[in-house]
Amino acid sequence: MTQHKGGGGRPPAMADVARLAGVSAQTVSRALSGHPNVQDRTRAKVLAAVEQLGYRRNNAARMLSSGRSRTIGVVSLQTTSYSRAAVSFGIEHAARAAGYMVSTATTASLDTAALEAALSRLADQGVEGVILSVPLIHTSPRIEQLTRAVPTITIDGSRTDATEVVAVDQALGARLATRHLLDLGHDTVWHVAGPEEWLEAAARRDGWRATLEEAGRTAPPPLEGDWSPASGYRNGLILARIPEVTAVFVASDEMAFGVIRGLHEMGRRVPRDISVVGVDDIELAAYCTPPLTTVAQPFGRMGALAVAHLLRHIADPGALSEPESVEPRLVVRASTAAAGGPAPRHGKP
Repeated sequence: MTQHKGGGGRPPAMADVARLAGVSAQTVSRALSGHPNVQDRTRAKVLAAVEQLGYRRNNAARMLSSGRSRTIGVVSLQTTSYSRAAVSFGIEHAARAAGYMVSTATTASLDTAALEAALSRLADQGVEGVILSVPLIHTSPRIEQLTRAVPTITIDGSRTDATEVVAVDQALGARLATRHLLDLGHDTVWHVAGPEEWLEAAARRDGWRATLEEAGRTAPPPLEGDWSPASGYRNGLILARIPEVTAVFVASDEMAFGVIRGLHEMGRRVPRDISVVGVDDIELAAYCTPPLTTVAQPFGRMGALAVAHLLRHIADPGALSEPESVEPRLVVRASTAAAGGPAPRHGKP
């Protein structure tokens, strides 16, 4: 009969695996870590005992002589967004270069229960640290407990009492975009914002509004999007019906593509009639019609910085570093032009 528990009804331990396989606990540890000095027959016996007992191999990894899993966890949102995928790629590339594996827990929503579940899954896997690649809107005692127990980095500006932050200065990016449009002679700049619950969207909205106020301009009411091209398209149709609109700052490139499509269908030309600036500088931005002026986000660098901060945090969990802010840059292409004038000539993107 298959045995699923150790003595006394407790979960099976390494000693139980060793006893069933007829080897020492050290041999079990070596077999599960792939040690070259373990014979194939012995490793097979250990694996059979692990299977029979239902022993969790991650528990074994925690009890290796090094006491380390060499794995970091990432909490990300279930999305097809290019920007989120690019950040994840940057994290995985940097982690591999440092000799770490990456385990990802995705969440379909941003509520605390979903984030608690994702963090708990990673903690149960024995990850050495966690990168939160989602906005932490609200915290909870359980989230605070998990982020104290496991070194944690956030990369969108949110934090708990125990997390460390690496983030792009989103307000500065919005200022660069808005200032660029004002310098082209536009009286004001309209804004298609991201979802209110995203801290990145809020920072971009604040930077846009502050720049207009500092220039003595009235900020039009922002239009709300959800990061998708479809929401940009719907807002493009709205903006096309407002005669005084000549410049729009859109909170993401993907929404900007939709805005341009909506403006085009309504007979408003970009940039002759309306200039458009996006955020992210995804690969498609240079190849849309017209090529998109945008605020470039250093996705790969963000992933590498997050991993570097996390590894330092793992090495010394008690030393909480100051947040690190990364400056974005404006990439000017052909979707922006002087107010009321013809489109300027631009070089290759």
